Amino acid sequence: MKEYPFLNLAQVNAPIMDELRKAVDRVVCSGRYVGGEENSRFEQTLASIHNTPFAVGTSNGLDGLRLIFEAYKALGKLHEGDEIIVPANTYIATIMAIIQARMTPVLVEPSLHTLNIDSSAIERVITPRTRAIMTVHLYGRVAYDEAMRDLVRKHNLLLFEDNAQAIGAVSAVEGLYGNHSTGALGDAAAFSFYPTKNIGAMGDAGAVLTPHADVADAVRALANYGSDRRYHNIYSGFNCRLDPVQAAVLNVKLKYLNEESTRRQTLAATYDRHITNPKVTRPTIPASSSEHVWHQYVILAPDRDRFRENLAAKGVQTDIHYATPPHRQPCYATRFASLHLPLTDHIANHCISLPMSPATTAQDAIEIADIINRL
Repeated sequence: MKEYPFLNLAQVNAPIMDELRKAVDRVVCSGRYVGGEENSRFEQTLASIHNTPFAVGTSNGLDGLRLIFEAYKALGKLHEGDEIIVPANTYIATIMAIIQARMTPVLVEPSLHTLNIDSSAIERVITPRTRAIMTVHLYGRVAYDEAMRDLVRKHNLLLFEDNAQAIGAVSAVEGLYGNHSTGALGDAAAFSFYPTKNIGAMGDAGAVLTPHADVADAVRALANYGSDRRYHNIYSGFNCRLDPVQAAVLNVKLKYLNEESTRRQTLAATYDRHITNPKVTRPTIPASSSEHVWHQYVILAPDRDRFRENLAAKGVQTDIHYATPPHRQPCYATRFASLHLPLTDHIANHCISLPMSPATTAQDAIEIADIINRL
């Protein structure tokens, strides 16, 4: 029986392994193991790709999110207790960063059409304490539209992005500062380069992008013990620096960003054409193909566990992103006990992620779709 692995990172990295070895070797032989040339080149490349002036490498995506909030607090632009609007259907890191900054997350239900935050539901939760919207481009799909842009301007809010899953995605609607790339639509964005991401490091890595020099300076200082120069600490900071080995790996992989996005878009289109099982809800394809870079291809199916078991029996490995939404996690059970989020719960109970990586071919997708159609 043919096997369809969900993700094989060794297989993903194999075609560029020689480049990756040389990149790591450069760092090892350089004698510079914190910061250095690879980090600077990574930040310059990431900023250039997104046509934004400032990028700061961080230790991971969660730290990137945390540093954004801490930087805005340090600059006096946000304060403890401020309300941040955030999608309820997201990975827990998004909400964790808000709470760890001692701010208040205000959870908004998703649209079942996009699985992202429902922009039409945002305004009703805005209060005098609301200071920002944290949008999440979940699964690689742009979560930004005219309604969100207009709300930000109307209520004088900050716009932050959790761009952990959507590097390379392009919004049809212009961002606040004239940009269209996710990660450069608003006031600051966090990226994750966890190994499973579209562009993944060989360990933890992240970044913050912003169009604002003061925010970039604050993020950089906070990530380095709060230091703006050696042994001079202007903030009580953290140790959240990007490892130069990971920066070197990412400098190789960023060259293949467009190729990676195109491959995933082709694979998603193949699934979309060939999955016809009426019990399955396929993700909607945006009008512009560049609005989704398909970090995950997520279907909704009834009796999810049995559905996955039947796929596994046919050799198809799947995953769930995410089985337990943040408001139902044990660490937040008391905080969110009164929340009623039926759409978020519905997605959590029915979502299935299909194989979607460079290790999955278009022919694999056709065969997987055929298996799904026969369940």
